[in-house]
Amino acid sequence: CASLAGEPRLSQRVIPADPANPDSRENVEPQAGQVWFPDSAYKTATAIEDFNRGENLPLIIFANWRGFSGGTRDMYSEVLKFGAMIVDGLRTYKHPVFVYLPPNGELRGGAWVVVDPTINEQMMEMYADKESRGGILEPPGICEVKFRKADQIKTMHRLDAKLIELNKELSEAAGNEAATRIKAEISKREDTLLPLYLQIAHEFADLHDRAGRMKAKGVVEDVLSWKRSREFFYWRTQRKLAELSVRKKLMGADGSMSWSDATAKMQEMASCDWTDDKAVVEWINGSEKSVDETIGKMKYESISKEVESKLDSLSPDQRNDLIARLR
Repeated sequence: CASLAGEPRLSQRVIPADPANPDSRENVEPQAGQVWFPDSAYKTATAIEDFNRGENLPLIIFANWRGFSGGTRDMYSEVLKFGAMIVDGLRTYKHPVFVYLPPNGELRGGAWVVVDPTINEQMMEMYADKESRGGILEPPGICEVKFRKADQIKTMHRLDAKLIELNKELSEAAGNEAATRIKAEISKREDTLLPLYLQIAHEFADLHDRAGRMKAKGVVEDVLSWKRSREFFYWRTQRKLAELSVRKKLMGADGSMSWSDATAKMQEMASCDWTDDKAVVEWINGSEKSVDETIGKMKYESISKEVESKLDSLSPDQRNDLIARLR
């Protein structure tokens, strides 16, 4: 099984001096971790193509990216094109692909877009560790958009007992001096509460990025723990490969059968718990004879229907002549 993982640490890109130009100098560019730059995006895209076309391997992607670099230099270096190459590689991938958000990893912004399972729903599945995070924006970013300072102050005046009391006193203030004093107290209270409300807002936004919420929204198949992930992906990979083999035989026996029809047929044939990967693998490996017999019957019925359809399209004389020649 092939694997891809991002570099979480700060790295450097060294551009050597041009030996033909005495005025050129070596250039060292720092590259942040968890970010796709043009060179790393191209490397990812070519690796996916190699695993698919050359190695013919299932693929697991340890997704821990915060997005793509978006500077002007990166745009000139065709970072968008290389991101599209990653999508193209996954769209045409012919083997099982698992996207796994590892512990303390996160998948954000454009990085999520290029590894989303909807790119190739027949082959791709996404899973998240219970300690991972995923979403378009990080909590501070979403709070800047959805819950700004004015919204936080409005919430304070709705919930905080002292501010409610001060607002009441302000509405009943007799003179300008008393109103000014109360407004100063309100401002001081708001400044005191603002860090607390901001922290609560970040925590609330973070709750929406956790694995349980991702599963509830249907963007991941299941929530895993790091301790059992190795065993889980072993049996999941074995199952997907065994299913692909049987599915190809079923669809080859009946040309009119779709991907979902083949899945439904396998579920109908299975004599085990369809949600248990290990049980499904053992059933497929131990029932090759009965599966082949069922596929043989399907092939016979498919050919019979096709022959009957062809014969019905002929005139009675042509049909009788053809049957006589076949005999």
